[in-house]
Amino acid sequence: MRLLVRQSVISRYNARMQKLRELFGWTRHSYYLLSAFLLVCALIVYVWWPLVAEYLSYIDGRFPWYYYVDWLLLGIFVFMSLTIMARADLKVDGLIVFVGLFGGLVIESWGTQTNLWHYYTAERPPLWILPAWPIASLSIDRITRTLDRFLPKEGGDSIFRALYWLAFGGFYVLMLLFVAPTLDKSYTVGALIICALMILTPTDHRQAFLTFAAGAGLGYFLEVWGTTRECWIYYTGETPPLFAVLAHGMAAVAFWRTGLLVQKMWEKLGAKLLSKSQALTE
Repeated sequence: MRLLVRQSVISRYNARMQKLRELFGWTRHSYYLLSAFLLVCALIVYVWWPLVAEYLSYIDGRFPWYYYVDWLLLGIFVFMSLTIMARADLKVDGLIVFVGLFGGLVIESWGTQTNLWHYYTAERPPLWILPAWPIASLSIDRITRTLDRFLPKEGGDSIFRALYWLAFGGFYVLMLLFVAPTLDKSYTVGALIICALMILTPTDHRQAFLTFAAGAGLGYFLEVWGTTRECWIYYTGETPPLFAVLAHGMAAVAFWRTGLLVQKMWEKLGAKLLSKSQALTE
C-alpha cells in the first residue's frame, strides 16, 4: 500500500514537473545554462569578496531581515534565470554568449575610458561586470522570440518599418547629444560610425525593432538598479539617463547583427574546409 502511494506521489510530481518544463520551455540545455550562470555568480562573489563584504557591512540588524533584501536585484536575477532557461540550445546560445561577452567589453571600455560613466570601484572597466552582458543577451534573445511569437507577422511590414526609423532615428539624435562632450575621443567617433552603419543598413525591420524594444525594456531595470545603488554613475548624474536605457536596445541589435555575420563567416569557412577535404580524398 505504501509503495503504491509513493509511486502515485512520484507520478504526480513528474507530471507537474513536465507541465512546468513545457510551460517555461525548459530543455536539457536549460540546466547547463543555469548551472553556468550560478557558477559565474559564485566565482564573482569569491573573487571579489571585498565588494560583497562591503555590502554585507550595511546589515546591522536594526531592521527586519526583509529590509536588507535588494528586491529589485532579486527580481532581476529570478527573471533572467527563468528567461535564459527558456528553449535553451547551446549551439545557438554559445554564439550569443561569445558575442555578448566581447561586445560588452568593447562597450564598457568605451564608456569608462571616455568618462561617460564610471564604476564605484574606479576600474575601467571592472571585470566583474562583463559576465552580465552575455547573460543579458540571452535574456533579450528569449524576450525577442516571445514578442515575435505573439505579435502578428502579416500585414505589419510598413508599421515596423516606421517604428524602426522612429526608434533608431530618435536614439541616434539622443546619442549625439549625450556623447557630445567626448566627440574628440576616437572611441566615441568609432561608436557613432558603427551605430550609423547599423541603423542605415537594416536587414529586418521587424526583428531589429523587437530586439531593440526587448533590450531597452530589460535595460531599464538594470540601469535603475545600477544607478540608484551607485554601482555605476553617468556623468549627467541621472538615475538613469534615457540614453543609457535605449543604448541597451542598440547594443542588443548590434550583438544580433554581429552574431549573424559571425554565423555566415563560420558557415563559409566550414564549406571551404569541407570542399578541400573532399578534394583531398578524391
